[in-house]
Amino acid sequence: MTTSATTSAIFTDAVALEKAEPEHFDLAFTAVTQPCPWPKAYGGDLVAAAAAAAMRSVTDGKTLHSMHSYFLRPADIGAQVRYEVELLRDGRGYSTRQVRGYQNGKPLYVALANFAAGEPGGSYRAETTGLASPEDLPSSEAFLAERSGGTMTDESKRYWMQGRSFDMRHVPGPVYLAVEGEKVPHQAVWVKPFDPLRPVDGLTDAQRDLAALAYVCDYTILEPVLRVLDLPWARPGLVTASLDHAMWFHREGPVDDWLLYAQEAVAADSGRGLGLGRFFTRDGLHLATVAQEGMIRAS
Repeated sequence: MTTSATTSAIFTDAVALEKAEPEHFDLAFTAVTQPCPWPKAYGGDLVAAAAAAAMRSVTDGKTLHSMHSYFLRPADIGAQVRYEVELLRDGRGYSTRQVRGYQNGKPLYVALANFAAGEPGGSYRAETTGLASPEDLPSSEAFLAERSGGTMTDESKRYWMQGRSFDMRHVPGPVYLAVEGEKVPHQAVWVKPFDPLRPVDGLTDAQRDLAALAYVCDYTILEPVLRVLDLPWARPGLVTASLDHAMWFHREGPVDDWLLYAQEAVAADSGRGLGLGRFFTRDGLHLATVAQEGMIRAS
C-alpha cells in the first residue's frame, strides 16, 4: 500500500531543473540533490539530472539513445549542482552533448549523451525468463519492517523502505542485512514507482520516463557483485561508490507499471566490481541496458 511517505516525488524533484546562466559551455541548468542517509548524494540523482539537462538541449525531436558517465567527486546532499551542457554536434540523424556537473566550484560529474532521430531497420529484443511475480514477493518495507542489524540505522531503514521513489522486490532475495538466497552472480529486481510519476517541467512524459530509468538503475546495479562476494549493504566496514556508468535506451516504454531489472556480476577484482543490467516491461519488452563499475571496499 502506498502511504504519504512512499512517494515517487523524490525522483521528479531530482530532475526538476532551473535554467541558469552558463559559465563554461552553451547551456546551464541547476538541480538540488535529494536526501539520502549516506555521506554523499545518490549517484543516480546526478545521472538522471544530467540526462534531463541533455534532453532539454535537443529540440528537434531526437531521442536519447545512449549515455556514458564518470563520477569524479562526491556530491553534497541537499545542495545545488550546476549542469553545463556543451552542444557538440547536431546532425540530421544524430546529436551529441557533453554535460558536466559542478558543485563548490569543481567538476564532480561528466557525461556524453547521444541522441537519434530513428530510422527504419531490423528489430530484435531480448527475452526474459520466468521469474516470481512482484505480487508474490515482499516489498522492501515489508521485508525490513521487523529486521535490524549491522550498520543499518533507523534513517537508512526508512530510506530503503520508503525513500527511493520506487518499490523494489528482489529475486532471490534482498542483500540489505544478509545475502538472502544463493550467493550467485545474478539477481533480478522488480521496480515500480510508489505512485504515478508527476509531470516535470521542460520534459515530455517519454523523456521523464527515460530519466526515471537512469535514476533508479544505480540503486541495485552493484548488488549482484555484492551477492556473489557475500557482502550485504549493512556489513560493517563496507564502502561502495559509483565510478563510471553507461546506459543504452533501446526503445520507449511506460515505467508506471512493474519493470523487471535483470542483473549480473561481470567481474570483481582490485577493489572494483562491474555490474550489467537490463530493464524489461512486464510483458518482456527490452527497454534499456546498463553497465556500471563501482568501488567496493570491505574491511
